[in-house]
Amino acid sequence: MIKSVALDMGSVEDQFLLGESIELAENNWQNHIRGVAHFLGQRGLGIKPARLAIAGDIPIGAGLSSSASLGVATALALSDHAGLPLAPPDLASIAQKAENDYVGCACGIMDQMASAAGEKDHALLLDCRTHEHMPIPISNKLSIVVIDSGIRRQLTDSAFNTRRAECDQAAAHYGMASLRSVTFEQLQRDRGDLGDTLYRRARHVVSEIARVEPTAVALVKGAVRDLSDLLRASHLSLRDDFEVSLPEMDRLVDIVHTAVSGEGGVRMTGAGFGGCAVAVVSHDAVGNVFDAVSQGYNSSAEFPATVSVFAPSDGASRLS
Repeated sequence: MIKSVALDMGSVEDQFLLGESIELAENNWQNHIRGVAHFLGQRGLGIKPARLAIAGDIPIGAGLSSSASLGVATALALSDHAGLPLAPPDLASIAQKAENDYVGCACGIMDQMASAAGEKDHALLLDCRTHEHMPIPISNKLSIVVIDSGIRRQLTDSAFNTRRAECDQAAAHYGMASLRSVTFEQLQRDRGDLGDTLYRRARHVVSEIARVEPTAVALVKGAVRDLSDLLRASHLSLRDDFEVSLPEMDRLVDIVHTAVSGEGGVRMTGAGFGGCAVAVVSHDAVGNVFDAVSQGYNSSAEFPATVSVFAPSDGASRLS
């Protein structure tokens, strides 16, 4: 039997028997645990009975991948407890399957890989198709500032799954398994009778992929003006082509973008419809972000935003 208690949710408890088929529970946090146990069992790993106490400091529903961190940490804890430690890509894959099949969110593997394979002071350059990954050192000229809008959403209640289905439809139109394989040339040349909505969804994905390597280079070099342009283009694409932003989030991003004035960039993060924005700026511009949020945004916001400076850390590991 697996027993778990969610300390951040009033110490709510859950328990279930280990076996070939583990039933769904009422709450998402329970289903992350149950799904991970199920897929570990499917791999033939002899998962042992366990008692889990769950707590964390990642805001829930803020677009910072609290669900991915829960899934990866659970996969690591249960496999390690059974004496069968798994490599980061395996931990990430199991956590992703749990979120897909038990929680009902059609997410990719990016967030789980970040939780499993992250390295201190580095970004993670990831091929989501092959799971190949490498750490990218972030220039010591840069600070990472997270702005929590205070607006919450549930992934499975948002349009996230709809966007995933739309991308699959667009990829099928181009004769590809995923939009990852579509080039800019193909996007326009082979559009044919593809409707405006699906075309814009595809254009967002293809353009976002094209921004990955230049952004990695800018992070290494500390090229704040390049980051300003790249993150601005990314946010506008999320707003206009993928349509996962909100007017409040756009206003927040616009205010911060103006305040840092080319000393870095900012865009919304996560699945959208609320949550957080992330700014990557020079150290000198950090104060501008705080001032812009407190004086420019919060003065008329229904939900006051909060600002924190973060640093990349190592992925999931045993703490002693």
